[in-house]
Amino acid sequence: MRQTLLTNDQMLHLQREKEVLNEALIRLSAFELPQEALSALEKAARQLDELFLIVVVGEFNSGKSALINALLGERVLKEGVTPTTARVTLVRWGEKPGEQIVDEGFAIFTYPLEMLKELNIVDSPGTNAIIRQHEILTNEYVPRSDLVLFTTSSDRPLTESERLFLEKILSWGKKIVLVVNKADILENQEAVEEVRAFVSANTAGILGAEPELFVVSAKQAQKALLADTQEQKAALRAESGMDALETYITETLDDRARLGLKLNSPLGVAENVLRQAQELNHAQAKELEADSQLAADLEGMLGTYNKALQSETAPRLAEVENVLQRFETRGQDFFDNTLRLTNIANLTKSEKIKAKFEQEVMADVPQEIDEKVRAMIDWLVDKDLNVWYQVMGALERRQAAARANLDGSHLSAQAERRKDLMESVGHTIRGIVNSYNRKKEAEDLSAFVEGAVAQTALFEVGAVGLGALVATALFSSAMDVTGIVAAGTLAILGLFVIPYKRKQVKQNFKVKMEELRTNLMSTLSSTFTRESGLAIRRLNDKISPYTAEVRADQEKISSDARSLSELESLLKETRDAIPKVL
Repeated sequence: MRQTLLTNDQMLHLQREKEVLNEALIRLSAFELPQEALSALEKAARQLDELFLIVVVGEFNSGKSALINALLGERVLKEGVTPTTARVTLVRWGEKPGEQIVDEGFAIFTYPLEMLKELNIVDSPGTNAIIRQHEILTNEYVPRSDLVLFTTSSDRPLTESERLFLEKILSWGKKIVLVVNKADILENQEAVEEVRAFVSANTAGILGAEPELFVVSAKQAQKALLADTQEQKAALRAESGMDALETYITETLDDRARLGLKLNSPLGVAENVLRQAQELNHAQAKELEADSQLAADLEGMLGTYNKALQSETAPRLAEVENVLQRFETRGQDFFDNTLRLTNIANLTKSEKIKAKFEQEVMADVPQEIDEKVRAMIDWLVDKDLNVWYQVMGALERRQAAARANLDGSHLSAQAERRKDLMESVGHTIRGIVNSYNRKKEAEDLSAFVEGAVAQTALFEVGAVGLGALVATALFSSAMDVTGIVAAGTLAILGLFVIPYKRKQVKQNFKVKMEELRTNLMSTLSSTFTRESGLAIRRLNDKISPYTAEVRADQEKISSDARSLSELESLLKETRDAIPKVL
């Protein structure tokens, strides 16, 4: 673009657009996009500082080189019926004719023509798959164009491969002008109009509007150059249809129109690459759905497990407390019935009273408490093992589904990481489940509970079994307050002492039982709360790497989507501003 011809507003917009395109390149480079797409955007942005660029495309033998020669009015490029253009050829102004082979895929032709001071023209290899390398070269250069002359031949207009390539060019946001070449092989004007109508009708749907279309004969235009007289030259030129195409390029596309196309062109490329990134982002989000569901399921299992432990622990502890409550009630009744004047003769027989207390009050309380606590231990161990089985099952089902849905498509780097992590977590979980010794887990927990109970101030004995510990506690709590040892005193002063002693014994028994209940229940509660917490943390430690990875991927994909949406708005604002500076 000749910047000297630009107004201040146009210069400011040009600078702003360059900044936007650079921002687009930075943002889009963060995605796993094909390098050629990012390269196309970079090159398209650079074209802002170049002359207006026309790229001529079409299948081989559609007459692209002949068309360019006819347009220039000089035989600048080689022509032939075979795919002679094996490289991208840039035609530009030069003081004298010349050819520079840059590499096997690119050449520069210079020629001293006035038209070439205003624009550059690119002759591209044929788009057919006969010479695949040609198509690759063409596809690489089209994104850099400001205007595309899409050339088809009148003897086989708009083939299926041409339709597909037309759609691809359009995806880059390019201005497309259709040129039907070789009109000279058609029998009459009626045939020309028939071809024109056919091409127009079949491209309107692709382009979204009635196409700008020219039917020409590059061959006749070249014959005009060799004509003997000006009359012959003018006649052949008029018949060729090239005048209309030339007028369109040189006059219809004036400085204002060319500037508009020049400014819009790289934005179209940016929008194309943006769509690729959005499709990739959507595919990654779709790809993540199953992993997100698994993460939610695992966290749901953990939450359900935690709630179950919290909600079910209290009722089970209450069952133990109820046993103690019943014991205390029987003890109070025992003292009421035993410490009476009518029973004064038996109060001197302490061993008999102790035996009766054990039989009527204690009964099977130690065994009952022991059973209740061990049932809690079994419940906790079974809960723990069951949730490990659930987690393992969920991981295995997800892995099986992933294997069943393999279609050979490439997984993103994020998906590969999640897959590897899921396999690692699954392997760890399976190892834990397979090595889980339920009996040992229960025994270890039982020993820990007994040790915790034995360490309270109530018990100064070793961990010889929960039942023995409870029996010792209960018996001590009861017999320490009976005052049976004072039987002689009771016998002498029974009338006055027994009622007082009974009240004292019952009160002391109540205090002792409250102390026993508080300490025992506190110890059991803290122990099972601790073990429940350990079970939750142990499970969470194993699954959290996977769930954390999934959550991180979710956040990244959401962040990427927001970034792409912001870029989409930025590109739209930039495009909407172009008409204001023209």
